[in-house]
Amino acid sequence: MPDNNQLHIAAEESSGPCEIYFHQPGDDTLLVGLKGKWTIGEKIPAADAVQQQINSHRSIRQITFDTAQLSGWDSALLTFLVKVTDQTQKSSIEFDDGGLPQGVKSLLHLASAVPERKGARKETVREPILRRIGDIALNTGRSTVEFINFIGAAFLAFLKFLVGKARFQRSDLMLFIQQTGAEALPIVTLISVLVGLIFAFIGAVQLMMFGAQIYVADLVGIAMVRVMGAVMTGVIMAGRTGAAFAAQIGTMQVNEEIDALQTLGISAMEFLVLPRMLALVLMMPLLCLYSDLMGILGGMIVGVGMLDIDVEQYLHQTQKALNFTHIGIGIVHSIVFGILVALAGCLRGIQCGRSASAVGDATTSAVVTSIVAIVVATAIITVVCNVMGI
Repeated sequence: MPDNNQLHIAAEESSGPCEIYFHQPGDDTLLVGLKGKWTIGEKIPAADAVQQQINSHRSIRQITFDTAQLSGWDSALLTFLVKVTDQTQKSSIEFDDGGLPQGVKSLLHLASAVPERKGARKETVREPILRRIGDIALNTGRSTVEFINFIGAAFLAFLKFLVGKARFQRSDLMLFIQQTGAEALPIVTLISVLVGLIFAFIGAVQLMMFGAQIYVADLVGIAMVRVMGAVMTGVIMAGRTGAAFAAQIGTMQVNEEIDALQTLGISAMEFLVLPRMLALVLMMPLLCLYSDLMGILGGMIVGVGMLDIDVEQYLHQTQKALNFTHIGIGIVHSIVFGILVALAGCLRGIQCGRSASAVGDATTSAVVTSIVAIVVATAIITVVCNVMGI
């Protein structure tokens, strides 16, 4: 392009309010002229026009500006100039802001004073699948090690409790017993009765085809006492108590209360985790037995109301079907579930980050971990009982 020619680029096809033109006062200098009112309400020319001029003139080493015909500006002009600045940096071209208004120069210097934080912009580039698999494997390994260490520390704290050397407030233990026991009875009652009703109704539909309605009592009694009473109680406590443990300890982590305990020489495992674990382990078998009774009651409602079975006959059939082996297996389930729910809730609380959102993440993770652990433990105990023939 000859030195005396100018290239005008308007924001609109006709003479618009915003216009940009280019001029070369020298072989290595590109003059960018700005005309009109450069505000947000106007249609601003694209900054790519400057890049096209740079690409078409390889000898350009400096960009200057002429704003004599600029009638007004706001952040729209700053956005345009920031894009031009990025283009000049990529092309190793000097950006001369001497021709810009003083206010524009001050704001540009302020924007460039603090460098952009690395990773501030979201990148849509998807990581390779092998890297993602590796990250998952590493995170799983670290989580496994942390879980094993936590179990070891909890076991040592329990041994200290047995010898009377654990340091925690007995009033906290009584409070947690009340929260995990008596206060959980309403929801356990509702869920257990409904589960018993469902089992009885499903069994009745099939057994009525063979005239064996009386065996609904066997089905409901064995299912509730052996497995389902403990499983439903465990799931309820995972969503109710395990999540509460994670939220409480996570909030302490955010408020740096756990750091304060460690500074005072008090073990967080003994002071926070141990009373919660003891309370849940003590209450789970009692809640499990209560759930069994409520489930049998729900089955009896269907048996008496739908199948015309006498109450005395239903209870007698249930008594014949059950034995201490079934009850013992259910109690073992409940004790294991109590330990798992308490450990998962307290572990996620200890691992909580230092923000409010981290508390929510810890609570969600505690519930998910508890329920998964309950299902896996149920499968293991069931297989073991089958192998042992009980």
